[in-house]
Amino acid sequence: MSVFAMTENPNRPPAPHLHDVACRVKSNQPVNSDYRQLILEAPAEILSCAPGQFFHLLCPVSQAQKPYLRRPMSIYGYYPEKGELHFLYKVTGTGTAAMAGLQAGDRFTVLGPLGRGFDILPSWQKLLLVARGVGLATLAPLALQARQMGRQLTAICSARSPDFLMSLDYLRELGARVIPVTDEEGSSDTASVRALIEGLIADEGVDAVYTCGSNRLLELLQDIGKAHNIPGQIALEQQMACGLGMCQCCVRGFRRSGQIVHERVCREGPVFDIQEAIGC
Repeated sequence: MSVFAMTENPNRPPAPHLHDVACRVKSNQPVNSDYRQLILEAPAEILSCAPGQFFHLLCPVSQAQKPYLRRPMSIYGYYPEKGELHFLYKVTGTGTAAMAGLQAGDRFTVLGPLGRGFDILPSWQKLLLVARGVGLATLAPLALQARQMGRQLTAICSARSPDFLMSLDYLRELGARVIPVTDEEGSSDTASVRALIEGLIADEGVDAVYTCGSNRLLELLQDIGKAHNIPGQIALEQQMACGLGMCQCCVRGFRRSGQIVHERVCREGPVFDIQEAIGC
């Protein structure tokens, strides 16, 4: 019988100090027909981030759009040397529709950085990123950190069609080997992606895998990780209300030490051991 518990993971570092600040919008431009990139001029105190963390965004209120709760959003980029904080987002509801109306010079309030991010252990020299769509936004800062640490990086980037593949040039600029796969070209199905990853493992080895969100990719990478004893981490997407761990809205189950424990994605995550995660 499973034992259910809600616990702080003792192996994760303590949460950082939080800041609730009004930033200035530098630009808010479409990158394709679905996604936009928001660039904020941000103070130094909120740019001490880690890949995989997120911010809680206070979306603007207008006559047309009246979002009630803040919106959690993963960090697409943070650049202390430029004083910039970047987000990549898709307009899917009231909050993101309100964000799409932001203009250069507008004030935009953000709370963070929140959550626990990705780890790159010393023995993890050959890294594999596997992401689909906006999942690349969460993994982009990890690619930058890998470059800064001198790690070898391969990124398998998946989308519906070539027009919706994002961040490929950015990843290549960071020295990553980029492998695009798409539904349109018939290269993004599970069997094809598995063959790609198995080939990478056989040819040069993979020390760790990283992904974001997708249940299909989670199950695939769990299976491959078990077969080849390769560790990995996943950034989970979950509905969040407070973003601070108080409301319990984002609780989900994880397999750990033969039990099922329940943790808050916003507080103990959003990044977790890939083998502990349970799809939903």
